[in-house]
Amino acid sequence: MERPVPPPPPVLPKHTELSPQQFAFLEEHFRTREDLLVGAPHVSAALNQRCADLDADLLRLQRDLSNRAVSWISRSFAARTSIHRLNLKLENLSLRSAPHGIGSKVWREELPWLAKKVRQIEGIRNYVETSLRLEALVGDLEDAVFRVMNSHSGTLFSAKDSGPKQEKLLQAIKTMNDIEQVLINIVKFQPQWCNLLKSVDARVDKILAVLRAQVFADHRAVLASLGWPPKLLTSKIESIQISGIPNPLGLMQGDKRESYSHSFVDLCALQHLQKRREERQLNLLGRKEYNMQLWAIDELVSPIASRMEYHFSKWDDQPEFIFALVYKFTRDFIVGVDDLLQPLIDRARLLSCSAKEAWLSAMIQMLSGYLAKNIFSGLAERYRQKHMKSEVMISWLHLIDLIVAFDKRMQSLANLETCLFLAESERFEGLSRGISVLMIFCDRPDWLKIWAKIELKVACKKLKAELKDERAWIIDNKHGSALHINTNTEQYLLSTREYHKAPSISESALKISWELIERCQTMPDTLPRLKFIRSAAVKFLWYFFEVLRLRFQRTEFPPVNSNDDALIRLCGLINAARYVESRLQEWSDDVEILEMRIAENDSNHRDKDGSIDNSCFFGQEIENLSELETNWLMEIIAVILREFEYLSWEYVQNKDHFEQKQAALTPVRLPATVDLPLSTDFVEALDVLRSQLHVLKTSLNPRDFLDLWRSVAEGLDHFISCSSLTSEIQFSDRGVSQFETDMQALLCIFQPFCARPQAFFPCIKETLKLLNMNKEEVRHLQVVLSTGENGMKCLHVHGISHLPFDQVDHLLRNRKFGT
Repeated sequence: MERPVPPPPPVLPKHTELSPQQFAFLEEHFRTREDLLVGAPHVSAALNQRCADLDADLLRLQRDLSNRAVSWISRSFAARTSIHRLNLKLENLSLRSAPHGIGSKVWREELPWLAKKVRQIEGIRNYVETSLRLEALVGDLEDAVFRVMNSHSGTLFSAKDSGPKQEKLLQAIKTMNDIEQVLINIVKFQPQWCNLLKSVDARVDKILAVLRAQVFADHRAVLASLGWPPKLLTSKIESIQISGIPNPLGLMQGDKRESYSHSFVDLCALQHLQKRREERQLNLLGRKEYNMQLWAIDELVSPIASRMEYHFSKWDDQPEFIFALVYKFTRDFIVGVDDLLQPLIDRARLLSCSAKEAWLSAMIQMLSGYLAKNIFSGLAERYRQKHMKSEVMISWLHLIDLIVAFDKRMQSLANLETCLFLAESERFEGLSRGISVLMIFCDRPDWLKIWAKIELKVACKKLKAELKDERAWIIDNKHGSALHINTNTEQYLLSTREYHKAPSISESALKISWELIERCQTMPDTLPRLKFIRSAAVKFLWYFFEVLRLRFQRTEFPPVNSNDDALIRLCGLINAARYVESRLQEWSDDVEILEMRIAENDSNHRDKDGSIDNSCFFGQEIENLSELETNWLMEIIAVILREFEYLSWEYVQNKDHFEQKQAALTPVRLPATVDLPLSTDFVEALDVLRSQLHVLKTSLNPRDFLDLWRSVAEGLDHFISCSSLTSEIQFSDRGVSQFETDMQALLCIFQPFCARPQAFFPCIKETLKLLNMNKEEVRHLQVVLSTGENGMKCLHVHGISHLPFDQVDHLLRNRKFGT
């Protein structure tokens, strides 16, 4: 018997065949021969133990995954096959992990891959379960709709068996709601399943179309059996004799009432389902939208519209009859609709739905549709013909007047019993803006543009008519003295035309502009309303600004001897601009206008060029008015200073007043504190200045007059202080007293405007202070080196802050001191 051949001894791998990790492992444990002889058994035992632990972990993981996988794949052959393949891979991993210490590869590479596969299996399981659930629900829906369609014998809601048939229909709608809830969850948590969504939607849409058509047909049959719509008595409309119309809904009794109630509730349930589907398909989940339309009430209005349009066509030239008929029918039925149908809406559990509002909205939409199709379309075509524009403008504005009045009357109907379950904001949006015939212009920007052009032309004509009367520019200052008496009403008076002393033409312009803004307040959509205001009201304001600018350009100011009429005329322009500016600021703080401004910013309706005040609706207009006011104020200040300079030129150039001991003086009434009479050639300048300031105080609004007299004081202070230095005057003691007397007279002119006028003449004050110093005081003046605002070093005299050092030095060097 041959001995078995022993296996060949293991051969060590070559040095170049070792991986970097293996090489590092050997370097760490076997640095010397002694490490190889002594530590090799310990390292081998540690490696064997680690491999055994890893094998045990892998076996536990294999058993655990097998148990979990078996429970997951009960309904999926594909999943069972994948788990089997994973088991094989785990067995291979177990075999590969022992010999050379490479089991760590499992943790680095294989386990992440394994987790990914598990997630894929979970996704497949969820997809299969959802698909099977939807398949079952769609099957139930098809069966329910089939039973509903087979249960019809002529009409769905007969008095005999309307109850069981309604139950079948409601069961079908409930199944569709269950399907919709599953689809909503898919959209929220599994949006990648788009093909599943499309396939289910396609099947449900086909079923829903069949069911909806049948339900509408049955509902119309029920309405016809009730005698709806009622007859229209238009002869009384034309003779302005409006009487009540009997309501067939109020005459329902017994089985007919029960059948209609079932039909109404089912139609509401179907509409609620349709709304959920549209919200999900349009990605509107989470948004609350207030919609006043109800299919059941639209079905009441639809047959009425076909009858009314026959009469409307005879009244195209008398549209007031159209509005009267619609209002009459709406008013006669609104109470019955609210009393009979609101309980049915509550029974259908439709939140934030009102039968009365839905009735008003449906009637207005019916009227709007007719006006858009048969009247405004023709007017828009004729407006494009030049020879027809004037006629179209009259007809267009007449229609708008009728619409505005009609909207107010419908609003009064809606406000009879305001729905208490609506929030304030929803109530305002729903009642004020949703119920409006002006919805015509929301979808037709070309008609909106025509309307704005017509309104702008008419507004400009109104203003031109008022401008023909020159009395429109007269400044009303009768209330000027009373404004400072009652301080309790000061807050209120600050916003009045009397406080601003504005001419009546400014009030007229604001009134016309605000009427244009109110003209479109019931328009449902914000952006069309915003566009109309920008195109009509705001453009009209700019037209008025141009009127103010042209009137200023026609105002002549002679270089000297300016008349008071020119000043008063310019004051009227400033007051008008200031008053309009204050009112525009008030309008910008209005809630509705603030909402429009926010919508304008969000939609980027206007170009953002950086010059528009994003926090104010009328920011650009206010900025323009402020610029006009500033320019015109500067013009008045320049006129005053230029004339004062002309009249006082001889005074400031005449050195004899201040250098000689005796001067040619004229006796003039002096203030009590002055010992010397005024200089003769200074009297006329002061008299003209006093007269001009008195005229301006009477004619100019208080805010701008305050800025004006302070600016005039600053200009005079600078002019006199500089002139006294450039004239090379050597002041004697008597000359100093004369200069002080003249300046006190100048300060007295500003005494009525403030308690301490010398505070607004700092240069003159410091000049008098220097001139009244004796030699000893001048000798002890301190010169300080300081840094100016521009960063440069400069000298100034301690205690003198307004006069520069060179002027102070020049003044003191020319000072003649007496004995």
